[in-house]
Amino acid sequence: MGRGKIVIRRIDNSTSRQVTFSKRRNGLFKKAKELAILCDAEVGLIIFSSTGRLYDFASTCSMKSVIERYNKAKEEHHLSMVPSSEVKLGGDINGSDNTNGRYIH
Repeated sequence: MGRGKIVIRRIDNSTSRQVTFSKRRNGLFKKAKELAILCDAEVGLIIFSSTGRLYDFASTCSMKSVIERYNKAKEEHHLSMVPSSEVKLGGDINGSDNTNGRYIH
């Protein structure tokens, strides 16, 4: 049996909020690790707490390599979506960043 639905809203009590953050962060890291192992995927996960503390997970040796791969893939995808005439001009002639309305996030 599944658990009941919870209302998704900010937790007012700071102690409860921190405990929930810690538990959910650990659960998310566990899922990221499982995805990397089961599917042979390269996974990078970055989380900043409300206090600005950084938590990260990289399935490869370093987060830097994951981010570099992401940036390269994003750039290649963007270039493949821009018609060759726009690349020669150095930008989109229509004034928009994307010709088909789809973006990589």
